[in-house]
Formats: sequence, structure tokens, C-alpha cells
Amino acid sequence: MPRITLNRRQTLLGSAALGTTLFVPSLSRAQSRPVMTHGIQSGDVAHDGAVVWARADRESRMMVEWATTESFADVQAVPGLSVGTPSDFTGKMSLSGLPSDQDIFYRVKMVGLADGAESGALTGHFRTAPHGSRNISFVWSGDTAGQGWGIDQDRGGMQTYATMLQHNPDFFLHSGDTVYADGPLQEEVELADGTIWKNVVTEAKTKVAETLTEFRGQHLYNLMDDNVRALNAQVPIIAQWDDHEVTNNWYPNEVLSADDRYTEKSAALLSARAAHAFHEMMPTRQTMDEPNRVYRKVSYGPLLDIFVIDMRTYRGDNTPNTETAPTPFLGAEQMAWLKREMLNSKATWKVIASDMPIGMMVRDGDENMENGANGDGPVFGREQDIAAMLSFIKHAQIQNTVWLTADVHYTAAHHYSPDRAVFQDFEPFWEFVSGPLHAGTFGPSDYDNTFGPEVRFAKHPEPGQANLPPSDGMQFFGKVDIAADTGVMTVRLMDRADVELWSVELEPNRA
Repeated sequence: MPRITLNRRQTLLGSAALGTTLFVPSLSRAQSRPVMTHGIQSGDVAHDGAVVWARADRESRMMVEWATTESFADVQAVPGLSVGTPSDFTGKMSLSGLPSDQDIFYRVKMVGLADGAESGALTGHFRTAPHGSRNISFVWSGDTAGQGWGIDQDRGGMQTYATMLQHNPDFFLHSGDTVYADGPLQEEVELADGTIWKNVVTEAKTKVAETLTEFRGQHLYNLMDDNVRALNAQVPIIAQWDDHEVTNNWYPNEVLSADDRYTEKSAALLSARAAHAFHEMMPTRQTMDEPNRVYRKVSYGPLLDIFVIDMRTYRGDNTPNTETAPTPFLGAEQMAWLKREMLNSKATWKVIASDMPIGMMVRDGDENMENGANGDGPVFGREQDIAAMLSFIKHAQIQNTVWLTADVHYTAAHHYSPDRAVFQDFEPFWEFVSGPLHAGTFGPSDYDNTFGPEVRFAKHPEPGQANLPPSDGMQFFGKVDIAADTGVMTVRLMDRADVELWSVELEPNRA
């Protein structure tokens, strides 16, 4: 594929909304101030802190100030953080000591380490999590820039992000496939109606990602979009990953011997580079013991705990998934963590943020399975981890669990019950699916009766249709509202045009 050179319009795409421009290489650094190239982000908000992210165009000191007033009348400065080539000029700063349940306004600037020149400041906002009970609202979805559908500026870019921002949520849960590192873009794609989809294409998006630089470029591409950067500046993100941050359907022991697109054949090496880029480009909290760990808990007071899980990193090989022997999926350490944290949770609602659905069959080729579901019948293969978790929840009397996921590129509401299931040692629960944010739309999936799913609602393309472009409007997200006075959780499935497709009110069990 020939290298595609950005014209000036493409290079400056999306600059106006945040008062900055993407770095133009022709400018002399000696004659210019530092530039924050891809907006600002916040994430993993706690009752007393959050992570703030920014990226410079040169070695700089990242300077952050925060206040509880939009005028910054009570501004407080945070010690600076040096950024440079080891982190691709990105900086992640963990703010602490913030007041709980408080709107926080922050601003970021970069000061050049070589000459002390200062960038312009970018301002952002988030609200810290509460200690006490208050109404909570958040959105979730997955799948960004997949199946050949990148940023078409003439069609408004990634519009679902703008729609979610209109709801002013407490946070945005990105359920995985935050990038499509295995999805090169073409400059133009002819649509069924004869019109042309025109992608902005960067060098990183002309081939599959293999090097650390190329994986970084996948994330930087999405941050070129006006809508993405506007949401990032106002709404904190909880980011998890799935397969396309590396390559389709990958597993740690995989060797990509049959994929001629890859010079590097080791999925273990590719995933290590991808994880480095993911955590570098996302405002995630990391641990010293396991810097690339995705699974974690994010708490929002007495009403909500979010348990972000990782179905990708610890799995065994993709097989037909019919093994009776224990089969790695979540991994022993993650399973122990999830059980321990759920048992200790005092929150009314426990949301399990899963990067893959439970009862929808996701295939890897003709014979192998990608997720746990493997066809009707008893528990086999990776289903054993799901069964163990569901059984633990029942016997530990953990109340009010809800699963949120994406991955399958359409939206659906599933109710699981032992009355319909082959495996019956669990309590009924809901799973809600939403996506894509900005990718091809597919569906429907086949279902597996092991855990007794019942489809209460689904919206997907008609049979025979696949990979519908975002311009067809079948882009989806979900919205969750939890009322402080009643504890009722309302789940809505929405489309890009902000149409409510379906909703349900869930009463909490107080037993």
C-alpha cells in the first residue's frame, strides 16, 4: 500500500474545538511554543482524585492546575511532570487530595525543557466520585474506527461521541476495541448509495500495527477527531481493552504464521507493545506490581462499584472450547481478585464491565471459539470461569450484579435465568450490549443456552447485511442512571441520533 501524505486540512483536523492545532512538522521549534497535540483526558476518577493526560510535541514539563470553580478563583497547582521520548511525549498525572463529589476544573500547559517556552493552556472538567449517595449517570459502548471506517470530516467525524457528551455523564466506560490496530484505512470507500466515504489517513493507519510507534499511532489517530477530544475534555473515561488493540481474536500463545500482513508473528510480543501503548495513551491507573494490568475496581460511592475485567490477557488458546479440563480465561489471580472485591463491595449495584458477552457465540474461524460461549449444552472450556463466578455470586449472596459489554457491533438486552439454562447454579441477572461507537455494524449472533439467555431487545442489520458504515446510523451506546432516593437503575439503549431504542428499570434487592 502506498504511503498517504496528509494535506494541511487533514493535519489540522479538529483543532478548533480545543483551541490547539496538531503539530505541523514544518514549523521550527526554535520559533514556536510547545503544542499539546491531541487534547487532554481524565480517567479512573475516585472520590479524592483522578488521572489527567496530555501530550506535547517536544520534551516538556507538564503543568496542571485544578480548581472547584470554572473561573479558577481557588486554583491549586500540582508539581510538574517531565515528558519526553520514552513516553512519546505523553504525560499521566495522578491528582490526589481532591474534595469528593465536586466538579473539578483543570487546566494543562506544557513548558519546553530546552527553552522554557510555554504552550497555550487547555481546560477540562470532571466530577469526583461521591462518598455519600447522589444520582449517578454514565454511558458505555465500544469499538472505535473499525472495519475501514475512520474519520470522515465531511460526515461529521465520530458523531456518537458528541451524542454521548450531550448527556453530561459522570463517566464514559469504553468497553474495548478502543482502537483497531489491525485495521488499515483506505482514503476512499464507495458506499452502497454511490457516495464516497473519505477517511483521514495517517501513516500509522496505512498498515497493521507491529512496532510500539505504530501502536501509539492507532490511539493518536482517534484523538484527531473533534468529537473524541471534546468528550475527553469534559467526561472522564474508564478504558478497557479487547482484541483489536492488538489484532483480531488474539491470544497470548498465538503465532500469526498465516497472516502475511505481519512481519512480527508473535502475539505475545505484539500484545506487549500494544499494552504499553494502551496505558501510555489512556488515563488509566497502573500498579507497580503489574504495570499493564487492565482489571480494576472504580467506585462511585454507596450506589455503584464498577469491576473492569480482562478476558484477553490471561486466556489460553482459541479452540472449539469443549474442554472438560480447566481452561484459562480470566486467570486465577484475576478470578481471586474479582471474587474478593465483589464480596467486599458495599455498593448497591455491582457492574461487571466485560469486554466480551457471555451467551453470544463469537467465532474465530470455522471451528474455534473466541469467547466463552460454544454452543448449547453443559459447561465446557472457558465457560467454566463464567460458571464459577456466577455460582460464587449466588452462594456469597452478592446482590444486584449487572454485566455491561460491547464487542459484537450491535445493541441488545439479555436476561439470564437458571430456569432456561443447562447450568443452573446461579441467580438471574441482566447483560446489556452496546456498540459500535464508530465502526461497522453486524449481527445478529447465535446464542448458547448454557446460562439461559433470553433476548429482550436487539437492534442489528437485516440478514445478509454486514459492515454497515457509521453513516447508516446504526451506531449505539448505552446509558445508565441510578437514582439516589430509590436506588433504581435505569438502563437505556441509544443510537447515534440520541433515540432511545429500549429501556428497563431495575429495582435493587435490599436483602
